[in-house]
Amino acid sequence: MNHPGEPLARELAWMAELKLDFIDLTLEPPAAATWSLQPAEVSRMLRDHGLGVVGHTAFYLPIASSFESLRRAALDELKRAAEFFAKIGAKWMNVHPDGHAPFIDEPTIVLRNVSTLRELVEFAAPLGVGIMLENVPGRFNTVPQLTPILDAIPQLGLHLDIGHCNLGLERSSAPEMIAHFRRRIAHVHVHDNRGGHADLHLAIGMGQIDLAQHLRELRRSGYDQTITLEVFAPDRHFLGYSRDRLREMWNAAATAA
Repeated sequence: MNHPGEPLARELAWMAELKLDFIDLTLEPPAAATWSLQPAEVSRMLRDHGLGVVGHTAFYLPIASSFESLRRAALDELKRAAEFFAKIGAKWMNVHPDGHAPFIDEPTIVLRNVSTLRELVEFAAPLGVGIMLENVPGRFNTVPQLTPILDAIPQLGLHLDIGHCNLGLERSSAPEMIAHFRRRIAHVHVHDNRGGHADLHLAIGMGQIDLAQHLRELRRSGYDQTITLEVFAPDRHFLGYSRDRLREMWNAAATAA
């Protein structure tokens, strides 16, 4: 994923140098907002670097805000992102569920998320962009927590973040998520952490996640789409190492499956 505070041209250049297959392009300020980039120019850079693209959006958009004007504003921003991604050839765009609504009961929070996501899915479908919901630590990180939203919107995909599955829970929710939502998984994020509540985004092997096992479960489920390495290390050696380990583990999982 690109750093939204860095020029996109520079981010694409080092991704190409690392021989990655695609960019997980997050459209957010200060340097990568929809209003600061031109779709035609981004498309040209993607072609020049031989990179595909998956759509990502800011995790802090208040899509279930108790303030209706803020919820509508967040939805408008996501619609602009969907239009941008359609123009550069992205087939999927992620959205993060919003659980930040003090004094509001759980069913109402779910309904407000569903209201935003349903309208966004209907808006993006004619553009050729699918919408997928990313699991996040807290209110939306297990099968029971995500099922009400995914059941309410059959066209909504699941963006499975395996690192997030290991946070705020006694054990990883990844095996249950893969088994239950195997036909809904549209994209996967991989990074390591040490459990608890710290979303560390470590290189593979630096934490406690049994990634090899989760990749075997993914392969057995039939998944064979994109996987983003969300490794946020200043030294890109760790991202390159994680790239190689991920490929080794994925190939080994094929034999095990």
